Amino acid sequence: MQLAKFIFQSLLGWSIEGQFDKTILKTVVMVLPHTSWHDFYVGVFTRKITNVRINYVGKKELFDSPLGWYFKWMGGEPIERKSKQNKVDQIVNLFNSKEEFRLAIAPEGTRKKVKEWKSGFYYIAHKSKVPITAVAFDYSTKTVKIFEPFYTTGNYEKDVNYLKQFFKGVVGKIPKYT
Repeated sequence: MQLAKFIFQSLLGWSIEGQFDKTILKTVVMVLPHTSWHDFYVGVFTRKITNVRINYVGKKELFDSPLGWYFKWMGGEPIERKSKQNKVDQIVNLFNSKEEFRLAIAPEGTRKKVKEWKSGFYYIAHKSKVPITAVAFDYSTKTVKIFEPFYTTGNYEKDVNYLKQFFKGVVGKIPKYT
């Protein structure tokens, strides 16, 4: 962990504000803005330094490949994209089957600029009865901001407007996509 901290803070110049509530074993970690592949290693360093296991989901075929062990080791869980079962329900089932599961997800659904977030992250949290932990990767200040967990109310529009406030002024690696 000390080597990760040294690289992240001293060499790359990043810092972390806030912390994950380690008593919350299940949460949807919504990470924004997602504008570059660089977000991957920022997330990996953050995960290592905070000593909190963060998971992700990927298509089942990734885990059947020769690198499947690596994706699993990095916290990945396979989902079936061709299944008639929708992805939200598959991920809700994952939450229900795990004792500890913190799912990192980018609500934009792409690294390009979007007008609206995809709603899956919200419905996963709501149906799983787990909080949403907002995390901002602000490249303008090289700060990862971790916010207090938020429990959905069932009012999508109101809740999303509340969550959006955490990302005002936050700039992604590629600013035009923010």
